[in-house]
Amino acid sequence: MSGPLQGIRIIEIGQLIAAPFAARLMAEFGAEVIKIEAPGDGDPIRKWRKLHKGTSLWWYLQSRNKKSISINLKSAEGVDIVKRLAEGADVLIENLKPGALEKLGLGWDVLHALNPKLTLVRISGYGQTGPYKDRPGFGAIGEAMGGIRYTTGEADGVPARAGVSLGDSLASLHAVMGALMSVLRVKTGQGDGQVVDVSLVESVFNLMESLVPEYDLLGYVRERSGGALPGIAPSNTYPTRDGAYVVIAGNSNPIYKRLMQVIGRNDLADDPQFAQNDGRAAQSGLIDAAIAGWTSAHSIGHVLEALEAAEVPAGRIYSVKDIVEDPHYQARGMIQQAVLPDGVAVKMPGIVPKLSDTPGEVRWQGPQLGEHTAAVLADLGLDEAAVARLRAAGVVQ
Repeated sequence: MSGPLQGIRIIEIGQLIAAPFAARLMAEFGAEVIKIEAPGDGDPIRKWRKLHKGTSLWWYLQSRNKKSISINLKSAEGVDIVKRLAEGADVLIENLKPGALEKLGLGWDVLHALNPKLTLVRISGYGQTGPYKDRPGFGAIGEAMGGIRYTTGEADGVPARAGVSLGDSLASLHAVMGALMSVLRVKTGQGDGQVVDVSLVESVFNLMESLVPEYDLLGYVRERSGGALPGIAPSNTYPTRDGAYVVIAGNSNPIYKRLMQVIGRNDLADDPQFAQNDGRAAQSGLIDAAIAGWTSAHSIGHVLEALEAAEVPAGRIYSVKDIVEDPHYQARGMIQQAVLPDGVAVKMPGIVPKLSDTPGEVRWQGPQLGEHTAAVLADLGLDEAAVARLRAAGVVQ
């Protein structure tokens, strides 16, 4: 095991997306992640989306590099195992409903007393406090209440969503940041572990730029704007002659001028009212129409070639087929070859970010349910007879 997080032990009591994704990111950079799953079916994501021989391909990605132990947390002995694991851990990450950990006898007061250096990362819909804390909250609700759904979609259409679980993933990223900040505090001797309280709603809201001051000071409510970037021009999605679409971001002052010159609109390039973004944003419709008129007359290949030559940021909209076949993705190691337990080869996403001296790595794909139970319990000092007794009693699987 290598990586910048080598020597960090993380206990994961989570399922589906938010906590497991956060733990996966840390596992890719060397942390030892012990994932606790319920006996029987384990994490429901094992059966989500597309399956290969009964197991989700997402599972193999979401849980790579993790150790799976199957423990019945409804049993006193199962909870005692978690306490013993927590005594030697740096982070415990969970995405249960607020109060559920306390009902198990694993609240912060208990965990902190067992291990003052432990960081407890808690991911929930609305956070651990506030009037909504007890409401059920999935990522989709976080996206709705966090503001991103209201601003996504066509101006005259219904609020839209991204085709991925954006709210959960944003919460995961905030959870990793919070966990590492807290661990750094502990490792540098600045203090004990603490609670990192991550809300799905707030994780989305944190990305919403200047919505609040614009509303408070100017009474402005940002609405849906399709493929455009509101208040920043030109930045939009434009059709090409061959039925494709190209995203063009010509919103810096020098890039805007080069873009107008490429499309043959020197009049717009040299007009002083468009020299700065505020002037362009005020007449973004006029500028977008000029750009669309040019892109519609050419193939996407010609458009991209001309814009690249002029150093104007532009790109086609990629499908997964485009991603997998793209030479830049391949050169960056973002498409990696993996092998499933039955020996079948499959492509998987690479690791982000790229660290020059201690890069992340994939050591194994998502484990079988309870694959590491015996080994982890052996590390706690339980012999084979003790593990067999726990299995017979339904405490572990």
